[in-house]
Amino acid sequence: MARTSLDEVSTVPETRDAARPAPPVRAFLPILVVGVIHLGAILLSLDGVVDWTKPLLMPALAIGLLWAAPQRRSPAILLGTLALTLSWLGDITLRWFVIGLACFLLAHIVYLMLFVTRLAVHRMRWWALVYAVWLVVLLTLLAPGTGALLIPVIAYGTVLCAMAAVASRCNRWVAAGGALFVASDSILALNKFLPGFDLPLADFLIMVTYLAAQTLIVWGILRHERARVAAPVVASTAG
Repeated sequence: MARTSLDEVSTVPETRDAARPAPPVRAFLPILVVGVIHLGAILLSLDGVVDWTKPLLMPALAIGLLWAAPQRRSPAILLGTLALTLSWLGDITLRWFVIGLACFLLAHIVYLMLFVTRLAVHRMRWWALVYAVWLVVLLTLLAPGTGALLIPVIAYGTVLCAMAAVASRCNRWVAAGGALFVASDSILALNKFLPGFDLPLADFLIMVTYLAAQTLIVWGILRHERARVAAPVVASTAG
């Protein structure tokens, strides 16, 4: 009897926390602080600050994911952490374009696995077809300037748009994150491969959409996981 009471007491904080689907905003303070510094440095052309803050972005977001996770060893949290780790590798190796592209390709594959196996809550949205249309348009624009990188760019674009399309099966935060990822990488690709493309503040727009995409996906993962863990608690209380 005493053991049961102790078990109940030990699980009260976790149960109460998990019963609130919205993750605590304080878990996102690390990415907010580092992200604001990084984006501000881009606007102010402080290249040194940009260089030392960029490798801190995904670790800061991973801290938030693990901090707010109701069950840190759940498959969704582990896959999310793996995707952020691969994205971090992409961030620090993108100066060697093919290596960085490969890391982000693997990150999108992990996100695809996560969305399909753990986060999908309904069928593919009809509007997800826009990603297929945009992929054709984008590759048509980029193909003349990609040279030997055409095949890797096609492979990456296909996986990216597939990830965003499958994200439409998840909650609205994950779906929005997938859309912003396509926007970010599209600006990056146009900036790199399309001659004459001159979007003002392109570097800032690439990073602000990238950070928003990753943060929304993490927020969506946490919303899903906290609701999943809370469901049995609510059901038992109602019973």
